[in-house]
Amino acid sequence: MTTTDPTAADPTSNFPSGGGASSDGSSRTGPTGTDPTAAGPLSPVSRTALAVALVRAYESSRPDPLFVDRYAAAFVEASAVPVPTAGPDSPFARRLVVHGILRTRFYDDRLRAAGTDQVVLLAAGLDTRAYRIDWPAGTRLFELDLAPVLAFKQQVLDGLGAAPACERTTLPGDLLDGEWPRRLVDAGFDPRRPTAWLAEGLLVYLTAEEAAGLLGVVGELSAPGSRLLLEKGRDVASTPQDPSLAHIADLWQGGLGTGTHEWLDAHGWSTRVTLLDEVAAGLGRPFPAGSGPTTSGFVEAVRTP
Repeated sequence: MTTTDPTAADPTSNFPSGGGASSDGSSRTGPTGTDPTAAGPLSPVSRTALAVALVRAYESSRPDPLFVDRYAAAFVEASAVPVPTAGPDSPFARRLVVHGILRTRFYDDRLRAAGTDQVVLLAAGLDTRAYRIDWPAGTRLFELDLAPVLAFKQQVLDGLGAAPACERTTLPGDLLDGEWPRRLVDAGFDPRRPTAWLAEGLLVYLTAEEAAGLLGVVGELSAPGSRLLLEKGRDVASTPQDPSLAHIADLWQGGLGTGTHEWLDAHGWSTRVTLLDEVAAGLGRPFPAGSGPTTSGFVEAVRTP
């Protein structure tokens, strides 16, 4: 295929404490006054994609993994970011590690079941689904993110000789600059065809206004039957104070919060919410003891006629 450019019941017992708190939502914005498509160092939000890679590398090394991402460890190694050796201490950190693992598997399964041959990953980060999922013949997958993220990812993948399992197109740019929809269409995206959209871990890094604006544009680009996958949303005001996760949690803006699915229902989508506890139970991967309660979950939205 081609790429184009326009251990046990407690799954966190040996996991580094820096992992899992982030998302692949690295395309919030570039540094003020800079060109978001220019190559350069990763921004603080973009660097959270490395924490996701760390989570995926850990899970992929387990004897009973829920998924296998054989590229994730290479991203962590290439980044030269120090890897903690102690497991996460706080219940909040442990929940976030498990959340990252379950989230990856849930979205894998829902993308496979979407029944579309056009897929868009918003703020793709170090996502390698273009390479590790057995896509149906003819699938086109578009990845959008800031140029430094995509350049770093491509360098590592090229070094491994990786080849995508679909037709993959990368589009560097800022999801908030208003130009990405035109560039997406120019790259071959067809808004008349149903699309599977993934906004994994993205909205929490946006303000409510930014999140609503982004989802509004996604709706305009979505034919009836399109599917949108994203998190249920959280109340960031109630985020536990954990110094080990401050470099991530301090970046959270909240997005549309716990009302994300309600916003979508009112703007041309029909949603279904799946709670994290349901996913964990269905996969036989219970939460580690002492991790505390969770109200997290995932939204699958279908575009209505």
